This record gives sequence, structure tokens and C-alpha cells, in this order.
Amino acid sequence: MTNTEIAKKVIEALGGRENVNSVAHCATRLRVMVKDEAKINKDAIENLEKVQGAFFNSGQYQIIFGTGTVNKMYDEVVALGLPTTSKDEMKAEAAKQGNWFQRAIRTFGDVFVPIIPVIVATGLFMGVRGLLNALGMTLPEDVTTYTQILTDTAFIILPGLVVWSTFRVFGGNPAVGIVLGMMLVSGSLPNAWAVASGGEVTAMNFFGFIPVVGLQGSVLPAFIIGVVGAKFEKAVRRVVPDVLDLLVTPFVTLLVMSILGLFVIGPVFHVVENYILLGTKAILNLPFGLGGFLIGGVHQVIVVSGVHHIFNLLEVQLLATDHVNPFNAIITAAMTAQGAATVAVGVKTKNPKLKTLAFPAALSAFLGITEPAIFGVNLRFRKPFFLSLIAGAIGGGLASILGLAGTGNGITIIPGTMLYIGNGQLPQYLLMVAVSFALGFALTYMFGYEDETDGESTVKKPEVSEEVVETASKLTDETIQTPIVGDVVALSDVNDPVFSSGAMGQGIAVKPSQDVVYAPADAEVTIVFPTGHAYGLKTANGAEILIHVGIDTVSMNGEGFDQKVAQGDKVKAGDVLGTFDSAKIAAVGLDNTTMVIVTNTADFASVNPVASGTVAKGDAVIEVKA
Repeated sequence: MTNTEIAKKVIEALGGRENVNSVAHCATRLRVMVKDEAKINKDAIENLEKVQGAFFNSGQYQIIFGTGTVNKMYDEVVALGLPTTSKDEMKAEAAKQGNWFQRAIRTFGDVFVPIIPVIVATGLFMGVRGLLNALGMTLPEDVTTYTQILTDTAFIILPGLVVWSTFRVFGGNPAVGIVLGMMLVSGSLPNAWAVASGGEVTAMNFFGFIPVVGLQGSVLPAFIIGVVGAKFEKAVRRVVPDVLDLLVTPFVTLLVMSILGLFVIGPVFHVVENYILLGTKAILNLPFGLGGFLIGGVHQVIVVSGVHHIFNLLEVQLLATDHVNPFNAIITAAMTAQGAATVAVGVKTKNPKLKTLAFPAALSAFLGITEPAIFGVNLRFRKPFFLSLIAGAIGGGLASILGLAGTGNGITIIPGTMLYIGNGQLPQYLLMVAVSFALGFALTYMFGYEDETDGESTVKKPEVSEEVVETASKLTDETIQTPIVGDVVALSDVNDPVFSSGAMGQGIAVKPSQDVVYAPADAEVTIVFPTGHAYGLKTANGAEILIHVGIDTVSMNGEGFDQKVAQGDKVKAGDVLGTFDSAKIAAVGLDNTTMVIVTNTADFASVNPVASGTVAKGDAVIEVKA
């Protein structure tokens, strides 16, 4: 099938030209904004020649074609009449997708995701302290004080973190936000936890009738203060002359918002927050594990809807109040069942393409990211997804019956074991994970998936020309050097399902410490994207390598990127391919993690990462065996 014929099939499966608002592309995917998702024939698209997968995310239907091919397919669909748009316009439009509730929850996610790492670290510190206590170790007083600093600080200053992140998301000055947030937990105010304990410390009465305490551990009041404060700051900045902005805007913002925060927003929304917390605990404490059964059954549906970040708010509230998080175990059960269903599909299918997709997607799920398993495998065949919901519900119910509660949030399944070591619940946690996996696997293997032609492989064996055979015979073993200096990241941990699932091929990722891209081997430059964010190379030994700087950095339209080579250039290992500006990438809220992928992985016997920790120029990162 020619590219033109494939493009016609794509447009037809998208619901026709009239169902497409705009189309754009990045290094690997065709990104389509559609009017009505229901009109997309997703099965038809996923089974098209050259399509490596497809999923709906952030208001875009993303069709994976791979490096090089996606450029040609983009040209074809545009030639056939699909409207184009810039990446910035598409990103802005995607942010408007969904109803008001979906957009609000997406905003919650934007605020809380940057905070989660410190909550995770705090939870792990709690686990270590609990383990030491369980072992009967008596710690010196100064060591005990140090452990309390590690475990308590993040929750004491939590309002400061929340206001800072909210200001960042809503366009205010984050420095003003964090100072405002720290005012809410000032040592001059009565400590909220001390007041709640009913001791000698009581609330301050301002003006004789407004009870005021610090907002230690509060989440919702800090979020509302951040939203109102960021919008107020921008309003002030619009009316203040530029010459006075530096002096007047932060002064007025902090004065007005500290008054509103302490005397109005804080007291009112602290009450609202308490009612939300009581309602959450009432559901979690339903008898016979019903709360866990309900949450475990619907959690992955909520992930598909894109509003699962609501759990971040609830989990942080529980941790700040009780220092334990029952949601973590229930969510772990749901995610384990999802990954197990994907393993079952991979084991049962004889389709090599599906096997290649299923097992990396399952590994990603067991490390805490289920989107590749959901969109790449389970939803594609429907039954595995719905059967995994049943398994997740039963696993979630078991978690509630066992009283499981982690000491943190943000990590699940394999990494999540760290949250149960110190509280004495590790055996129960492992039992819950085992039950969830067994149910998810067994239900899917027995009832959820059959290959399309009585177990025969549905992949057509292509006719192999003499030219292809000759090319394949030239493939030889090779060691690929790192193109980026920095810290190695497992590909499965990359926050992009196309790369983390292995759909593009195997490889590694690197978090850069230097903003230079080097040639990873003696090679020919086959692709240089005009935006400078990605390079394609073919080595002398036959490996086809994609170097993709950052996630969604195509949206920067080349700003901050400077390419030094052109298509067709011959380069030596260590030659400079280009440079980029990590500060500019961070300034627009993007991740500079760089992926190094062998896109023709299927042509080799094995493609294995061989590096960990920090890599310097010239270090080996991938071994390719023919």
C-alpha cells in the first residue's frame, strides 16, 4: 500500500475531512485535533500498514508512524485536504478540550505533579524510620530529631509548596507565591496541629470574632489562595506603570492576599477541606472492603478519562492529616491488574508486533505508568481492559479488608513496596499484589483475548527482495555511545507512552547536564528536523538511531535549538550534531529528558542498555547484537 493510499484510509477512519479541525506532527506521531472522537474508527487506524499504535491524549488523537515515515504521512494527509496548525496553537486548543470538570482536574494535576516527588521522598523516610523502630533500634536523641526533620518538613510547609506551584501554573510570580504560602504557616501563628490536639494552644481571635490558626498541612485553602493570588497579581501588574512594577506589584499582592488568606479564604476553605476529608474517609471505611472494591474498579476508567489527578489532592490531604494513605494500596491493585492483563495478551498472542508492544507496556505498568498498557494493548482489544477492572476491584477490596495504607504517594507496585516496609504491612501488600496479578492474568488469558485467526499470527510475512536480504546481512554487532552527557533514565520511566512502551524501539533516556548533542557512532545523518529537537542517523553497521531532545519540544518551533548538521552529512562518533537550551525548555514547562532509540530494533537479535548512573561523552550506553 502506498503512502497516499494509507493517508486516504487514515482520513476515512478519522471520520472524514469534516471531522478534523487540524493536524500537526512531531518526530514520531501524527497529531490530529478532531471534532468528535466517537467518529474515529480506531480499530481501522491501528490495523493500517505502517501504523505502530494510536491513542487519544490531551485532546489529540496521536497516530504513531515513526521517524521519517511521519513526515511523509503528514505531507500526504495535508495534500489530501486536512487543515494544518502550529504546535503552539494545537497545544492551546488541546488545553480547552473536555468539560469544565475535566479542565479543572487537569489543572489540579499541573499543580500537584511537581510536588509529588518531595511527598514520595517523605513517605520513604517514614518507611525507613518505621523499619528501624520495628527492629527495636533505639536511636540517639539527635538522630531522632534529624529523622523528624526529614519526615515532617514537607507537610509543615505544604501550603507554601502548593501556593508556589499554583502561582506557577496560573501565571503569577512563583517567588511571590512561595512567600505568601509560607506566611500561612508562620511561626507567629498558632500551629494548626497543636490547636487540633486540644492542648493549651488555641486559635487567635482577630478583631474579636475571626479564629485564625496556621494552615500547616492544608491543601485546598492553599490552592484557592494561589489561584486568587496569581490572578490578582496579574491584574495589579496591568494597571501599575512598568517603572513602579518591581516595587508596587509584589507589595500590594502580598498585603491584600495575606489578609484574604488568613481571615477569609483560609478559615472558609479549611472547613470545606475538612468535610471533603470526612467524606473521603467515609468511603474508604465502608464495611467489607466495599470502598476499596469501588475505587479499585473505577480507578483505571478515571485514568482513561484524564481526571485521575483528583487523587493527588485527596492523597496529599490524607498524608498531611494522618501520615498514611489507604488510596495507594487500592490504586496499586487496579494498576497491577491492568499490567497483568497486558502480560496475558503478550503471552497468548502469536503476533510478534503485539508481543513487542505488550511486554514493555506491562513493565511500565508495574513501575507505575499504566497508560502504555491501557492505550497500547488493553483498550485496543476491550475485553482485557474490562476484565482487569474486575480484578482491580477485587484487589482493591482486599486492600481495604487488610487495612493497607502506605506512608506516601506517587509510587506503586514494585517501587511502592518501599511504602510498606516500615509500617509492618509488607506481607499483606505482597499478598494483595499477587492476588491482583493472578486475577488480572487469569481472567484475560481465559476469557479476554484470542488471536484473530484461531491463534495464527495475523502479521503478513512481507515479500523479501534480494536487496532487503543483502541489507539485512550487513547488520553487525555495535556499541552505541551516549549522545548526551547526564544521568541515565530507564526508557520505561519516560513520561511519554510512545517511548516508554517501547513502541518506537528499545534504547535509553538521559537527563542532560550539558546542552550538547553528540553523534553516538560513525553514521550518516538521515533526518534533521527543522525544529532542531530530533535527529535520525544510520550507522555503518546498520543501526537506525533516533535522538529526541525533550518531550513535546517540537512545540517550541526551534526556539532554543541550534542544529550543526544537515541531512546526508557523514559524522564520526563524538561530533557535535547540535545544541539546545535546557533553561528555555524548562521555562515553557517541558521536560528536557532525551531519548536515544534504535528504531529498527526488530532487525536485531537484541538491543540492550548497558549504562546506569551518570554518563560522560564517549561512554557506551547501548549494545546491539545482530
